Amino acid sequence: MISTSNLTLRFGSRILFENVNILFSPGNCYGLIGANGAGKSVFLKILSGEIDPTAGQVSIAARKRIAVLKQNHFEFDDFKVLETVIMGHKRLYDIMLEKNSIYEKSDFSDEDGVRAGELECEFAELNGWEAESQAGSILNCVGIKAELYDTKMSELSGRYSPAG
Repeated sequence: MISTSNLTLRFGSRILFENVNILFSPGNCYGLIGANGAGKSVFLKILSGEIDPTAGQVSIAARKRIAVLKQNHFEFDDFKVLETVIMGHKRLYDIMLEKNSIYEKSDFSDEDGVRAGELECEFAELNGWEAESQAGSILNCVGIKAELYDTKMSELSGRYSPAG
């Protein structure tokens, strides 16, 4: 669960938003809409902790996290849809890449074994074994079907229609 309490953001004398109180309940999907420049991206940056509000606070339930992807979606063109969602949890994705790199070595050393063990522990702490199913749930929530999970992001255009 994520909530905000009296969240306010000002830039000088300009108030972008003021006293925002919202509760995002588990199991629901939410959309944020508004005109260009209304503060949608800034609001999400506050939720993720990337920037601080002028006033108020964001509360995230214990043992929960927020994962974030950059807004430039073309950056992900060469990645599969499911992998792109997992990239939103940067540390988890970095661990996955490093683990794969170690396990693919033909000259696996004792040091590699120790490092792999450390990574496996952190991977488990971050609930990494559930990452694909959680990413699938997110995609399903926004209407992207399982048969598209292994499709490259660049190939989605024209194949995906939220209404269809």
